[in-house]
Amino acid sequence: MLAGEFYLASDAELEAERHAASLWMGRFNTSYNLSSTESRALLRDMIGQVGEGAIVHPPFHCDYGYNISLGANVFLNFNCVVLDVVAVRIGDGTQIGPCVQILTADHPRDADARRKGQEFGRPVNIGRNVWIGGGAIILPGASIGDDAIIGAGSVVTRDVLAGATVAGNPARRLDK
Repeated sequence: MLAGEFYLASDAELEAERHAASLWMGRFNTSYNLSSTESRALLRDMIGQVGEGAIVHPPFHCDYGYNISLGANVFLNFNCVVLDVVAVRIGDGTQIGPCVQILTADHPRDADARRKGQEFGRPVNIGRNVWIGGGAIILPGASIGDDAIIGAGSVVTRDVLAGATVAGNPARRLDK
């Protein structure tokens, strides 16, 4: 799975890891009254890397948690979903609006492979100081360069250059 090769989500080990993440989400998503220090400590229990000053507002949803890397001063607003079957890296100072979905899970285009339950993942890399508007969807394999802006409700289907502003479905560059 981590190598981006086909895997079966029904694998017992993966099911156990998703269950552990689910139990953690149950605790985290009811943690509204914790201090920022306590909240960050709870994040570090499941998230692979949590930079200094990173803030994630509950509710938050993920598959595994340990494949997520949050840089310093990253902000994720309410109701973010991160399907982290492979690496999701979010750079320092990036701000992510409410209801954003970051998806690494993908499915074969071949119908027979899908029938067998095969899946694969493609990593998502988000640079430093990126602003992602509420309700945006970042699709598997997309990279977003430093200082980029993703408009609210956009669907990012391919890489976004550093400093670019994109919006729409599919997201297209606005600042050429």
